[in-house]
Amino acid sequence: MTSYWLKIKLESDSALGRGDGVAGLVNAEVQHEPSGLPFLGGKTLKGLLTATCGEILYALDQSQALGSWDKVAQSIFGQPGSKRSARGKLHVGGAFLPDDLRQAIAEDIANKQLTREDVLEAITVMRRQTAMDAERGTPLDQTLRTIRVVLRDTIFTARLDFLTTPTDDELALLYACVKGLRRIGTNRNRGMGRVSCLLYSDEAKAMLVDISLENKFKQEVPA
Repeated sequence: MTSYWLKIKLESDSALGRGDGVAGLVNAEVQHEPSGLPFLGGKTLKGLLTATCGEILYALDQSQALGSWDKVAQSIFGQPGSKRSARGKLHVGGAFLPDDLRQAIAEDIANKQLTREDVLEAITVMRRQTAMDAERGTPLDQTLRTIRVVLRDTIFTARLDFLTTPTDDELALLYACVKGLRRIGTNRNRGMGRVSCLLYSDEAKAMLVDISLENKFKQEVPA
């Protein structure tokens, strides 16, 4: 198994919703650990990378440069709804805050120095929005929603595991997907969820994946 680490920096406040809210408090809550620290689930992150890959393949197909990249993509991500044996060789873990921070927060909560609510409120903020009447330019009745968002500049890290050593083409396409991932979460059409991503070959994030992979992809896919 070969592992890489994906660093995700929030360039804007991001609504990493879990699909439900808290009655009387928030309509859309962020996904968070028992400690209150937010995270992005592995399935969600893989779905985002897969969707980005789909956009890349579509662009290649439109420019008649698809070649064998669709097969490379299937090798990495598999096919939607496929059996376990055809799910692709890439496993995407959840994106979490730094381990030392998570451990320190867990200890403070265990020692009753912090509560889950304290932690959640320290790294998130409530945003309120309402639907507008297009003709009158006024808010529509009973459309006010409260959304919790993770603050900009927060950095998450996810572990990406290849079940077998990736080929140069597989790694190059993954690199392109990472660089192409620009937005995450909900309300992306309202300015939320902008991210910048980097791919590393070691957990300490000291070894950035070689830029030659980007050059290889550009060479293989002529403009």
